[in-house]
Amino acid sequence: MISVPWWKEYFHRLIAAEISALTRYYDAVLQWGRAPGDNGYLLHLVESGGEKRLIEYDQALPDLTAERDRRTAMLMVGTINHDFDIQALLLKLRKRMARTSRIVMVAYNPYMNWLYALALKLGLKAGVMPTTFITWTDLDNICRLAGFERVRARNVVYFPWHLLGLGALINKIMPAIPFVRGLAFTSIVVVRPVMSEREPVSVSVVIPARNERGNIAVALERMPDLGCPVEVIFVEGHSSDGTWEEIERVRAAYTGPCSIKAMQQAGKGKADAVRLGFSKATGELLTILDADLTMPPELLPRFVDAWREGRADFINGSRIVYSMEGEAMRFLNRLGNVFFAKALSSVLGVRLGDVLCGTKLMARHDYGRMVRWRRDFGDFDPFGDFELIFPAAILAIGTVDVPIRYRARTYGSTNINRFRHGFMLLKMTMVGFFRLKLGRLP
Repeated sequence: MISVPWWKEYFHRLIAAEISALTRYYDAVLQWGRAPGDNGYLLHLVESGGEKRLIEYDQALPDLTAERDRRTAMLMVGTINHDFDIQALLLKLRKRMARTSRIVMVAYNPYMNWLYALALKLGLKAGVMPTTFITWTDLDNICRLAGFERVRARNVVYFPWHLLGLGALINKIMPAIPFVRGLAFTSIVVVRPVMSEREPVSVSVVIPARNERGNIAVALERMPDLGCPVEVIFVEGHSSDGTWEEIERVRAAYTGPCSIKAMQQAGKGKADAVRLGFSKATGELLTILDADLTMPPELLPRFVDAWREGRADFINGSRIVYSMEGEAMRFLNRLGNVFFAKALSSVLGVRLGDVLCGTKLMARHDYGRMVRWRRDFGDFDPFGDFELIFPAAILAIGTVDVPIRYRARTYGSTNINRFRHGFMLLKMTMVGFFRLKLGRLP
């Protein structure tokens, strides 16, 4: 039975909880090597969706390069703080990894090295003094040189003991306080290998449509060549203008290269429509195209190419970069979009330019993880944007924005009520702040 002294248990549980936030949705957790003083207790606490094991430094690393729909987390506990050539270490690991693999590092705060020395002297920490205390700038540079990108970082453990709830309160509040939130003892850092996709892929394009009769035929006419098999899935939702009849007519008359599916949702709202479409999709990549065509279908290849080239595994559209056509987005709506992008970037720890663009792209196996995450977190999003963006950040999939020019509608009217729906978005942002920014304490 692996154990540590009782006064060290809380410290380890805090770190394990942060790591488990993503690894419980992964297929394997492999700890590579053990730093001096590590008896394997942290790995014992960390949750995994499948396999979990320790690989010593003198053992051969498993070859993960053939993995396409599995995610394996390579755990390194203090490893980079005891290494004199981190770049060589990462290059060695990269040769054995797939694009879906992630390295999860437990790294010591470089500005707290005096505390580690004191803890060793007092017998509060086992092992030997770490030799390398690396800053974010240095780590990012080394990652780039080795073909990696930092996709997530969370500061953990500001107070190492529970102390009748006082430590728990400190550890919950500190991550949200500017200037002092960098004073944690450790950080959980996740990096991904930047790799392009060599194998061919297929794409499913889900088009939610409510009162969009005039755009159905146009959506297919303007569907570009994505350089791969394309499946178009129309999901109609309680229209009153004959949208469903138009979908059936267009599907029967279509003779183009795409395969066409059509279905009607029993529930309501865009999120429900997207969930239905994704559940019936067979493509390896899933994306959304709003039936109002304010996001030009001709830009879909940019989303697919960004994924293929390994720019990220979650591709998010951004309407904020370029000026918008006509009345595509009113001033208050644009202001709200900027606010929510800034707020969620802070909450999630990722840089997002636009969180409400309807078009997003991800692998189908990653969407399955997002569904499992949503079941655990709670069904809180009637629009469907946040329930994709939140887990993409938390599971360290890696996100990039693709700028688009937002077009004005040519048919129908918007289903968005800016004040009522704006209040709902604010409520969801606050949910994220209290449940994610303030930490997941054991």
